[in-house]
Amino acid sequence: MNFEGKVALVTGGASGIGRATARRFAELGASVVISDLDGQNGSAAAAELRARGARCIFVGCDVSDPRQVVHLLDLALSFFPRLDFAVNNAGIGGPWEPLQTYPHEGWDSVLAVNLTGVFYCMQQEIKRMIGNGGAIVNVASIAGKRGLPYQAAYTASKHAVIGLTRVSAQEVARHDIRVNAVCPAYTDTPLITPLIAGNSRRVEKMLERIPMRRFGQPSDIAEAIVWLCSDESSFVTGQAVNLDGGMTA
Repeated sequence: MNFEGKVALVTGGASGIGRATARRFAELGASVVISDLDGQNGSAAAAELRARGARCIFVGCDVSDPRQVVHLLDLALSFFPRLDFAVNNAGIGGPWEPLQTYPHEGWDSVLAVNLTGVFYCMQQEIKRMIGNGGAIVNVASIAGKRGLPYQAAYTASKHAVIGLTRVSAQEVARHDIRVNAVCPAYTDTPLITPLIAGNSRRVEKMLERIPMRRFGQPSDIAEAIVWLCSDESSFVTGQAVNLDGGMTA
């Protein structure tokens, strides 16, 4: 794969899967726009790539605010001439509660970022890809394929992201834009740290569900994302690819 002359946008790019994906795009020659709500780590991620010789900028953005999303895309295209790839990775986990007591504010915040934020980003990304083509990858989860107990909002949001992926893939195929999703299992990122910190029994139970008996690494997910953006996957669209060590098998 060679992404020389291409431009990639990665939301939630300050850490975890997003940061690994931005790094991989840069390694393959792409210019990269990193976006995140975490300005400190986002700026550090962009600086790291520039130190390696990549063209990279950081733009702070709350994807749940449509005005900020418009600003993000406008600013990206003021620095770079086009948008070839977009990875909608920004997301939050939310409360760990049974459905009957799940807090309304937790529901609203998770759906605002994980679903509505992806919707806002896709709208702006597609508008800017029409005429040139491109590839969009939405980061869903195996929770978009099955139920994740005590994570009602997260599960609902990831199911919905897969639905958006499938609908938009059909709508924009005629514009030479491909839209896919990846569905990771438990991945070693800051998102699961609160779930496993100091709880070896929980870690053991989580690993028991994965035939490969390990958590995913951000680089595992990044490799699949860049492949879905590459010409090597030119006939792949509307898919939700499981990256789960066999967990859903």
